[in-house]
Amino acid sequence: MWQHYVLVFIGGGVGAVMRYWLSAFVPRHVESVFPYGILLVNVIGCFLIGVLMSWSEERFVIDPAIRIFLAIGILGGFTTFSTFSYETIALLRDAEYLLAGSYVAGSVIFGLSATYVGAVLGKLI
Repeated sequence: MWQHYVLVFIGGGVGAVMRYWLSAFVPRHVESVFPYGILLVNVIGCFLIGVLMSWSEERFVIDPAIRIFLAIGILGGFTTFSTFSYETIALLRDAEYLLAGSYVAGSVIFGLSATYVGAVLGKLI
């Protein structure tokens, strides 16, 4: 069982580095106070976890240890609802109420939509 903790630890580190890179990459190419990088990370992470979990649950082709490494480790480290919460509070603190509302709504709507599309696609693969 301790091996699962190691898989989560290593995968979480990989996912966190991927999140850090993408969330820093996007703002260098899109000038805005809106946190597009974290929004993109959350949507991609939601989509990928939808595909992975649907595919592995429907097809039973992924070893449980690999699923733990990918879903809990990498995607858990990659997706960023704690950062999402911080970014929302920061926008509210800066009196960017419309941007904060757009960010929350966009994260929920696009995240849930991406998870659904990923789950459907996972069943088709």
